[in-house]
Amino acid sequence: MISCRSLSVSFGEKKVLDRFSLSLPDAGITALRGPSGCGKTTLLRVLAGLERPQSGTVSGISPREIAILFQENRLLPWRSVGQHLTDVLPKDRWKDVSRLLELVELGGEASVYPPALSGGMGRRLALARCLSLPARLYLLDEPFAGVDRERAGRIMDRMRALGLPILLSSHEEDILSMADRVIPLDGPPL
Repeated sequence: MISCRSLSVSFGEKKVLDRFSLSLPDAGITALRGPSGCGKTTLLRVLAGLERPQSGTVSGISPREIAILFQENRLLPWRSVGQHLTDVLPKDRWKDVSRLLELVELGGEASVYPPALSGGMGRRLALARCLSLPARLYLLDEPFAGVDRERAGRIMDRMRALGLPILLSSHEEDILSMADRVIPLDGPPL
């Protein structure tokens, strides 16, 4: 089981996490619900090993077993949609590019470059790149920003079928309603 116990994180005088604990199931989509600035992103960064807590522990997983989707797409304008995936996939898995693009409903877009994508398409490409990484836990920070509800629902169903734990943060009630489990948060501090 993946869990964090008594995590505390402060930035200067501002406490963001205060003895926060959480356990995650071994599969399915868990969503963090909370207002902007409550500490959701900080929690994801701690779980990913990108932020060190002043106290507390994360157990059941190491940062090397985690893939994270940041709020920013971080796309390279000189790399095509397909190249964004082959850049992170080992060569023997390049055959998976089409399947991954279908998962996020970007089939047929492999040769397109990011400047030609809409905001929602860019977000889905960033999500596909994240999901192409071998991981035991996927951390997704606002994964469906700019993606319509129906499409997000279909993508979430496909992600659920992967049978891996996914922890996402969202403000959108439509997205939260499609998660297997929702954790309401209030803060700071969490």
